[in-house]
Amino acid sequence: MENNNQEQPIDPSVEKLTKIKKEILSWIYIIVGVFAFKSTFFEPNHIPSGSLLPTNAIGDFILVNKMSYGLKVPYSDLIGDPWYLTTPTHPERGEIIVFRYPKDRNILFVKRVIGVPGDEVEVFNNKVYLNGKLVETKAVDKTKYIDLFDDKFDKKNIQFEEVSLGDRKFVTAVNNSMPYHLNMKKTTVPKDSFFVMGDNRDYSSDSRYWGFVPFGHVRGRAMFVWFNMVYPWSAEKFHFRPWRIGTTL
Repeated sequence: MENNNQEQPIDPSVEKLTKIKKEILSWIYIIVGVFAFKSTFFEPNHIPSGSLLPTNAIGDFILVNKMSYGLKVPYSDLIGDPWYLTTPTHPERGEIIVFRYPKDRNILFVKRVIGVPGDEVEVFNNKVYLNGKLVETKAVDKTKYIDLFDDKFDKKNIQFEEVSLGDRKFVTAVNNSMPYHLNMKKTTVPKDSFFVMGDNRDYSSDSRYWGFVPFGHVRGRAMFVWFNMVYPWSAEKFHFRPWRIGTTL
């Protein structure tokens, strides 16, 4: 008597299609997971210009902490301002932040926070006045930093100053021989916004030019340099600086 319960042989084409579907799904899960991690926790960024010299060299790859100011809902910043799962906190003066350019959210900028909401900021001849007081600076030896600048900068006349801003100290580059500096009249930083500048003061497009950074545009805080290379096909001169690896920001 025939056994009608005998298993039917699996069609090889169906089995192959099932395996392909599983493989595709596994890759989709990996990609979604990676981008969710990048959206919420940490992400890498590349420094293509010299606006943050000498703190960030051209070609620095930096790691950005996306949780510095609160835990975000994954992918929420793709459609506008991010949604926070925790009560967000604001960046502090002196921190380097990565943010969406206020004039075009598709472009990422990296600058240093100088003024926080409520601060009164004025910039004149590369000097910053914060809440009516001159931000303290002192001259430092240029030999430690000048090699980070290529020939497109006026290396002969660049000077370096150590800036004290709150609990943080950092070095800026200034060129006092230039006939014009990007100054800004006294203004108050609005609520939930920030005044940012590049450390390479005379070669930086920043809040002096295009205004304040809304908090909703802030992606995270720069932590450290994990690699440095200017691509050979880049408009910049090729560089590979392995000694930059591990530089904290």
